[in-house]
Amino acid sequence: MQNVNNNSEEDELIRLLLKRQAELNALLEVTQAINKSATTAVLLDMLEVILKDYLQVGKFRFMAEVENRFKCVSYYGGEFEQHRVLLKACKGLGKFKGPVQVSLYENEILCDYDYFIPVFQKNKLLAFALIGDFKTTPQMLGNDLNFIQTLSNVIVVALENKKLFRKRIEAERFQREMELAGDVQQMLIPITIYNEPGIEVGARYLPHQNIGGDYYDFIRLNEDEFLWCIADVSGKGVSAALLMANLQASLRAWASVVEDLTTIIEKLNDVIIKTTRGEKFITIFLGKFNQKSRMLSYINAGHNPSIVYHKGCITELKLGTTIIGVLDKLPFVNMGEMLLEEEFTIFNYTDGLIEYDEESPNWNEKKLREYVKTHGKLKPDHFNTKILDHINRQVKGKPIDDITLLTICCK
Repeated sequence: MQNVNNNSEEDELIRLLLKRQAELNALLEVTQAINKSATTAVLLDMLEVILKDYLQVGKFRFMAEVENRFKCVSYYGGEFEQHRVLLKACKGLGKFKGPVQVSLYENEILCDYDYFIPVFQKNKLLAFALIGDFKTTPQMLGNDLNFIQTLSNVIVVALENKKLFRKRIEAERFQREMELAGDVQQMLIPITIYNEPGIEVGARYLPHQNIGGDYYDFIRLNEDEFLWCIADVSGKGVSAALLMANLQASLRAWASVVEDLTTIIEKLNDVIIKTTRGEKFITIFLGKFNQKSRMLSYINAGHNPSIVYHKGCITELKLGTTIIGVLDKLPFVNMGEMLLEEEFTIFNYTDGLIEYDEESPNWNEKKLREYVKTHGKLKPDHFNTKILDHINRQVKGKPIDDITLLTICCK
């Protein structure tokens, strides 16, 4: 009788050792697949095969966190339940750190399963499995459940690492795009200070992020005339930078052969429409001054009105048209003109100068006009520096968009 018991114990030990060896082999195969960067589908298929063919699990549901929501990423056996049904049934089970018997729960869903197996990482529930029709022996039950939890944990960690790797790749790609866009924009932004007899130009560009959508330009057309623009391109990043490049190239090309601002703004609208198919738009102020005739011509296409300081008075330049890049044909174009017989300053800016994350009664468009009227005699670069310092003292919030200042003084 003693020999029979000894033989039985030895047989059980041999079965346990063989089972442990098979488990190690299964884990080794999964680990090798992970090291070879197997796809998510392959890893989940391996999990199903091991559970179904090796552990004799007849019914399986594997819920994992996908984009901050639990979804069933793998299942077999029985009629499939909806995600929300499984989540509702397992509500409250996430507090358990180890396998939990659920077949005795008074729940029409859980009663069809045997065990709930959670997968945690740093005290956060990342996934859980429901297994049913589980054919094992009482002696091997604890070992099998621990192995299923270990195997599930290995799979989930691999899936999390894949997710983190994708996020890192996306972050690196985004960073490269931002660097490229920044390089493009630096090539597009002209000099910040320009001086010649009778003309002084000062500009400041403060992007809200690494790369913004603001653009300005100053172009000497001939001995008597110069042209300038300030614009705000919708969007950020590479697409905005490339659209700015397109805008600059088109503006400079048409300005060199066409004198009429109306024709130039219509040509720019055509170019932007063909490039973006109406998916992006640009607000732009386009101005031209003839130093001989002293005539200022301008078109404001949906942009913040530039402010002229002349003879101690200020004038907002609002005439023009709608934003460009939205309609195939601009519905109207009204070119404004203004005779400036004496020295004047024109202040151009983008909406970031006015829009802050906290409203302040100390700073708005009315206050801006008053500031220009009070300090309009300052040299352009000094004016730009002084107005930014003034805003920093008056406004507690932060700008919600890029800030671009272009100040031109003509004697």
